[in-house]
Amino acid sequence: MSKLVLIIKREFISKVRNKSFIVMTFLSPLLFVGIGVFVGYLSTMKADMKTIAIHDESGMFNNEFKNNEEYKYVNLTSVSLQTLKDSIISESYEGLLVIPKSEDSKVLQDKIQYISNNSPSVMFIEDLEDIIAQKLTAANFQKASLDTLAIHNAKANVSISLAKASGEKALKGLNEIKIGIGGLFGYLIMMFIVIYGNMVMRSVIEEKTSRIIEIIISSVKPFQLMMGKIIGTSLAGILQFIIWAILGLTAMFVMSTIFGVQMGASSGIKEQVVHTAQTEMAGTIQLYIKELWNLPIATILISFIIYFIGGYFLYSSFYASIGAAVDNETDSQQFLLPIIMPLILGVYIGFFTVMNDPHGTVATIFSMIPLTSPIVMMMRIPFGVPWWQIVISMTLLFTTFLGVVWFAAKIYRVGILMYGKKPTWKELYKWLKY
Repeated sequence: MSKLVLIIKREFISKVRNKSFIVMTFLSPLLFVGIGVFVGYLSTMKADMKTIAIHDESGMFNNEFKNNEEYKYVNLTSVSLQTLKDSIISESYEGLLVIPKSEDSKVLQDKIQYISNNSPSVMFIEDLEDIIAQKLTAANFQKASLDTLAIHNAKANVSISLAKASGEKALKGLNEIKIGIGGLFGYLIMMFIVIYGNMVMRSVIEEKTSRIIEIIISSVKPFQLMMGKIIGTSLAGILQFIIWAILGLTAMFVMSTIFGVQMGASSGIKEQVVHTAQTEMAGTIQLYIKELWNLPIATILISFIIYFIGGYFLYSSFYASIGAAVDNETDSQQFLLPIIMPLILGVYIGFFTVMNDPHGTVATIFSMIPLTSPIVMMMRIPFGVPWWQIVISMTLLFTTFLGVVWFAAKIYRVGILMYGKKPTWKELYKWLKY
């Protein structure tokens, strides 16, 4: 056991003292914030104005198409159609909307064309179709001598209010917030597994190629060496996560303090405006805050740590055995895809299944399968998962880890001293039988 502790200590210190570890620990949060700010800035940038020519022979849509920040509509019905088509070819206009003349709206709706050199966006075409459909519908009402005003007033605008069985008011969009929280923790687990799993694999490859492993293996069992690398690297990852959490909480506290001071300063200038906005939003914000505090926060945080450790141990066993089997990272690519695929599957299952049916059969099964449970279960927990399902999922995860590490140790024991030959799946199977 003392040898295992020494290996863990060595791996942990070597990772923590590494310059790249120190730099990325403090630089990564800034990079994420910078990317978020950059994406937000790009989303606020206005698109280039696009001019759409309209050739309306029916005369029904003269004032129907309104200019906006992205599109400008020009009525060029007086210009010949062929000239306009030539202008589209020369890119004088982004597109040409051709509305022929017809007395029958049923015939007209099937003959309208949009001509352009580039394929238009689906949203843009749907907007054009909605405008044209509304105008033709109104024309059909008038033709049938129907009171369009009465029809408009007869339309119902339904807004369903949500409530709990206890009588308390419920909120819309809460499920989206839950899947966002669960998705964040699930994605963090996947990211940590990939990053630190690769660190374990590279560490094994470096020691193997430098022949240091031959000296180490003479005094330490291969199983102890592999477990020491896995545990030591995981402790470095946990330390990095704790630092990020402290930095994040500190940043949130500073920002909330600054924001509160700014609000206090602005209240003297725009006191009435701020008071009105607060009055309108206070009730809704309090309900959202109350609902968020009702989430199983302790369960989420504890489960995140346990699933991070279990998932990392499980996948790091694979990474360590691959590192022992190959001589360089290039040769490892053929073995990495089967390892990464379950992680990707877990993300897809989480976002496309858990969001719609968090307690359904598919979501429940994949939250029990050890290869996907760290991600899928973390996405389910904000929706409220029975404790026995979480216990079963964690038990299966760590039990599978013990089984996998036993098989991985066999590959590790043989492959750590193999040089100069690219291993195949067939050879790995033979190593398992030694």
